[in-house]
Amino acid sequence: MSKIASGLSQLGQTSGLPQSPEEAEVEKVPNPHSDTNYLVRFTMPEFTSICPVTGQPDFAHLVLDYVADQWLVESKSLKLYLLSFRNHGAFHEDCTVGVGKRLVELLKPRWLRMGGYWYPRGGMPIDVFWQTDEPPKGLWLPDQGVPTYRGRG
Repeated sequence: MSKIASGLSQLGQTSGLPQSPEEAEVEKVPNPHSDTNYLVRFTMPEFTSICPVTGQPDFAHLVLDYVADQWLVESKSLKLYLLSFRNHGAFHEDCTVGVGKRLVELLKPRWLRMGGYWYPRGGMPIDVFWQTDEPPKGLWLPDQGVPTYRGRG
């Protein structure tokens, strides 16, 4: 096992799905290029959560962009954390902004933004966008690549 992986509890191990976002352990690894501003993107096109009022499932396409400082998020732990929302009752805004804030607390990145592109509920899509600040000067910041909802028209 590598020196980096030796301090992680999920990578390279069999890991069960956490029952809630609060129970999920999100892990970090050292950034080998902490002297450089570069964009890291994670996309989860099949994010699900539960409406806290109706108990019905909600679906979103989440896009996380961040510029790391000293830490990177470990991808398996991030995946398990995001999957833990499947049984979690929360509104779209709470899920999208909550994920972003939890990662900011853990990683202390130079910059982070979350795009939550939610599929329609009650006939109306709800998209939620949050970022910590202006992106670093000179950062290549590609479009998040998720078109606005068009329905059948």
